[in-house]
Amino acid sequence: MNDEHIIEAIGKTKVVVRDGRVVEVGDPVICYCPLAERFGRPVREMTKNAIRENIEERIRSFGMCTPDREVLAGQDFVLFGASELISCAIRRGLLDGAVIACDGAGTLVAQNPELVQGIGGRMSGLVKTSPIPAVIGRIEANGGRVLDPETGAIDQVKGVAFARELGCRKLAVTVAGADDAETIRRLFPETLIVGVHTTGLSADESERLVAVADIVTVCASRHLREAAGRVALLQGGAAIPVFALTREGKDVILEKIRETDSPIFIKGERLPVAGKRGPEPLI
Repeated sequence: MNDEHIIEAIGKTKVVVRDGRVVEVGDPVICYCPLAERFGRPVREMTKNAIRENIEERIRSFGMCTPDREVLAGQDFVLFGASELISCAIRRGLLDGAVIACDGAGTLVAQNPELVQGIGGRMSGLVKTSPIPAVIGRIEANGGRVLDPETGAIDQVKGVAFARELGCRKLAVTVAGADDAETIRRLFPETLIVGVHTTGLSADESERLVAVADIVTVCASRHLREAAGRVALLQGGAAIPVFALTREGKDVILEKIRETDSPIFIKGERLPVAGKRGPEPLI
C-alpha cells in the first residue's frame, strides 16, 4: 500500500503527504486565519508556499504523517479547541472515551486524555490516511484502539460502534459533516457529537449539523456560525467560536472553564458574538 496522507489544512487547503514529503498543496480558500498566526510555524499570509512550510514544520517537529508521529501531549494549544474540551471531559469524568482520527492510523478509540490531546490538538482535517505500524503501536501502547489497523480507514460511525464494544458508554466523537452526525445520533443517541473542520459547509448541512450536534467549532463557516449562533446555549471564544448546542455540550465547556487557570470573562449576551477579527473570508 502506498504511504499517502491527504489533509485539509488551514481552512480547506488540500495537502498531500507521501513518504514524509509534501507533494501537493492546493489553492487556499481563505486569506486569513487568526489561529494560523499562532502556529509553531505561523501562517500570516495564505499562500501555497506558506502552507507548505507550515506542514513541513509539523512533519519535522512532531512527525506528522510519518513513523515518528508523536501521539501524546498535555498542554493546551487553544483554550476551547475540540481536543482540549474532550480531553478535559475525560480527565474530569464526564466522558470515558472519544472516537477521533489520526494520521497513520485512521479512526481510533482513545480513553487517555493525553492521547486525545496529542492526536487531535495537532491534527488538521484528515481526509485519508495510510496505516503506519509505528504510529498504531504508539497509540496502542498508550491505551488507544485503532478501528482498522490494516487499512487506516476513517469511519466515525463504525468507530462509535467499536468503542461501545470495548465498553465505553460516555463517548464523544468528532465529525466533519451532517451525515455522520445524523447517523450517530440515530444509532447511538447518548453520544456527545462534536462538529469539527466545518469551513465551507452549506446552509442546509449547517442546519442539519446544528440539529444533532452537542458542540460545534465553526472555523471559517459563515452558514454554521449563523445557524449555531441562533440556538447556542454558550459560546467559547470569539474569533473562531465554539458553540454548545445542548446542555451536555454546555457542561463540557463549563468543565473546561472550571479546570483552567486562565482568566475568563463571562457575560450574558445574544449570540453569536464576533471577535475583533476572525477568519477571512467566511465561506
